[in-house]
Amino acid sequence: MPIQCSGLSLSFKDLTVFDNFSLEIPDRHVTAVLGPSGCGKTTLLNLISGLLNPAVGNVSGVGDERISYLFQEPRLLPWKSVRKNIELVLGPFMQPKEASERCSKFLEMVGLSRFTDYYPHELSGGMRQRAAVARAFAYPAGVMLMDEPFQALDLHLKLSLIELFEKLWSHDRRTAVFVTHDIQEALLLGDTIVVLYGPPAEIQAAIPNPVLREQRSLKEHATLELEQQLYSLLA
Repeated sequence: MPIQCSGLSLSFKDLTVFDNFSLEIPDRHVTAVLGPSGCGKTTLLNLISGLLNPAVGNVSGVGDERISYLFQEPRLLPWKSVRKNIELVLGPFMQPKEASERCSKFLEMVGLSRFTDYYPHELSGGMRQRAAVARAFAYPAGVMLMDEPFQALDLHLKLSLIELFEKLWSHDRRTAVFVTHDIQEALLLGDTIVVLYGPPAEIQAAIPNPVLREQRSLKEHATLELEQQLYSLLA
């Protein structure tokens, strides 16, 4: 079922962030929301997740679905090992043996099998973010919200983690909303790219990505054409 944001209005004091805003997010599809800082991208995620309630309008289609959230920073508990950080979110939904097996599976998929007993301060920044990605996918959720999770990484790590996301998402397809101000991230991850401007947030364009997920590359001709279109929209 798609997620429907219908007629959303929300203000913070004298700042109107949304004014009769509507957006449909397709089921089992990655929707990239692209726009400059302050246009309402993170607030949109918070409305979808229920962390915020609109003054007017509603969000439907989430229902009882569990939501997995991937943030700009890893947000790992520093006093727990990598394994314990992941098993912590699995505990309410499965028995310890199943949680341990699921944790091991996703740590192997992100290349951290050797580091399960390490603590966050013992890992590099890229490794901590890989652990956060593993936790987000290990958590049994139908909806994934991603708030610029690759923003603080260098280009090599960013592309590596985008490739990792592709691998994990192909294994377990979820309805995903990925917000970013980075055009290349949106091109590589988004099945649809929604361009926002504001506040108040308005949709400038919603563009289906013409390149199949398994063929996406920053060197692909169709990707380069869409990149130029997005630059023009954001300029």
